Amino acid sequence: MSLLTLYRDAYTGLSRKTWYLSAVMLINRSGTMVVPFMTMYATQQLGFSIAQAGIIMGIFGVGAIVGTYLGGRLTDKIGFYKIQLFALLVGGVLFIVLGHLRSYTGICIGTFLLSMVNESFRPANSTAIAHYSIPENRTRSYSLNRLAINLGWAVGGAVGGLLAEMDYQLLFWVDGITNISAAIILFFVLPVPAKTVKTLSGEAKPDRAGTSAYRDKIYLGFICLTVLFAFCFFQLFTILPVYYRQSLRLTERHIGFLMALNGIIIALTEMVLVHSLDGKHPPLYYIKYGVVLVGISFGIFNLLTGGFLLAIISILIITVGEMLSMPFMNTFWISRSYDHNRGEYAALYSMGWASAQIAAPSIGGWVADHLGFDVLWWIILGVSLLASVGFIVLARYSAIEFREAPRRK
Repeated sequence: MSLLTLYRDAYTGLSRKTWYLSAVMLINRSGTMVVPFMTMYATQQLGFSIAQAGIIMGIFGVGAIVGTYLGGRLTDKIGFYKIQLFALLVGGVLFIVLGHLRSYTGICIGTFLLSMVNESFRPANSTAIAHYSIPENRTRSYSLNRLAINLGWAVGGAVGGLLAEMDYQLLFWVDGITNISAAIILFFVLPVPAKTVKTLSGEAKPDRAGTSAYRDKIYLGFICLTVLFAFCFFQLFTILPVYYRQSLRLTERHIGFLMALNGIIIALTEMVLVHSLDGKHPPLYYIKYGVVLVGISFGIFNLLTGGFLLAIISILIITVGEMLSMPFMNTFWISRSYDHNRGEYAALYSMGWASAQIAAPSIGGWVADHLGFDVLWWIILGVSLLASVGFIVLARYSAIEFREAPRRK
């Protein structure tokens, strides 16, 4: 099979509305500049300590938990369309407001409100993708959405690095404007669906139709392991940029390039990789390998020496780990949900990631401040190995459940 054919097949068969959702996501994420530079903004521009900056990012995680919970509940009640529109519009305004705050208390409050509104978008968007896809292309539909996120991240990271060198305030304005622009485009290209939740037929799964996500034991185990993985992964956006600046002596432009490189690689290769792997093994099979690679990407800072080149090697490893884990995590959670509780499952999944947003910068910042970056990278490597073993065990229990429980088609 030629490379061109492989790429064509990877993108064939997705619904037009799935493409619309991804286009909106691309515009929105092209303005993703505040979060990856927030710790640097707080420490270099506002004069806060690394620990204080970590707390700010932790508060972002608290707001994300509240926002994803509310977003999931409201998605099941009033539909994914209205929640997405509200989150994009109001979130855009709050980005601009946050850029004008200066006091530590004000920054903390503004960060919480922004995160709560902005992150309510996630469960609604995840439910929308499930709504506009079919079982045969669901993983690719989520990968297309991730492609848009990462392509936007590449643009945002590269441009954000340049803007940060000129004026950090520009980051908040661009982030806000792109949020609002994405809401306007969503309004025009994706009309209000007559029915926002549909039955996803054709999937064989254990009969858990009456099960709440909060009583699904295997899913709760999956969420706990996802939190461990996300704790490691989020160091990429919170503490690692500070390490680049302080220990490797990289400039903002170099850091922006590294953030962009992650997104570019994903945009070029993830869809083809997922198309090649999807269906050959259960999702948890790929997840366990991806989790290990993410841990190794941090551990090499203690094992190898170097500056910019070492940072590039680390980014390459974490990117492969991300592509092997995250698309199939989406496949796993959606496979356990039904039409009436999809928002609840999506919210719990997003809340797991939001919990890691609290732990990652807060604990990571404290460890880096008091024990040093070397200790932090060893911890990240150890946690990732623990999570990988957990996913192996979970895969066995999941297989047993699938074999023994009545199946629904």
